[in-house]
Amino acid sequence: MAAVASRHGRGGGRGGRTLLSACGRGGERMEPVVLERFLSPGKGSGLRARRRVRPGELLYRAEPFAYVVTKEQLGSVCEHCLRRNEHLHRCSQCKVAKYCGKSCQKEAWLDHKQECRCLKSSEPNFPPDSVRLAGRIVFKLLRQSVCHSERLYSFSDLQSNIEQLSEEMKDGLRHLAHTLQLYLKAEIQDASHLPPAIDFFQIFTKVRKVSGF
Repeated sequence: MAAVASRHGRGGGRGGRTLLSACGRGGERMEPVVLERFLSPGKGSGLRARRRVRPGELLYRAEPFAYVVTKEQLGSVCEHCLRRNEHLHRCSQCKVAKYCGKSCQKEAWLDHKQECRCLKSSEPNFPPDSVRLAGRIVFKLLRQSVCHSERLYSFSDLQSNIEQLSEEMKDGLRHLAHTLQLYLKAEIQDASHLPPAIDFFQIFTKVRKVSGF
């Protein structure tokens, strides 16, 4: 599912792991023609099959729009492939991100490059998982990167459900948005110059419900 933030474990014989993700992570992609998006009044958007499907049939899988390893799992799984590894190589700049080796580090660099400077400038503080994930979302939106999962849903399609939030919850999200602004200071000096579509508070209203932060 595109651009849905979630906290879950990875299995598949590689050992359990926990991550925050802005959509499901997978490998080989299926053509999304099998599925179609529909609107359900009062409930939002949904997906349904356009033909009869066999039990256990893979309908769709794609790389995530954005994801991060949770703080509890940092240092025990590769930041790119998410495999558990006792001999990870640490990023020499931020000293936070760790990878299986040069191949994973190189493939992850596009997502980590700007984040790396932000993590380094935040020392000795470390951003909450939700802030680090939101930071990756901001950088990806700025790059206008194309994610295969967005062929069904784009990040902008997510509903904020802001009208359902209490003032206390809104205050909490405003605090997270302020923390995000401070965290991104090394890369984004003036958030007011960002495109209107990139609103820190709105990002948290869109991803908070499923991820639980």
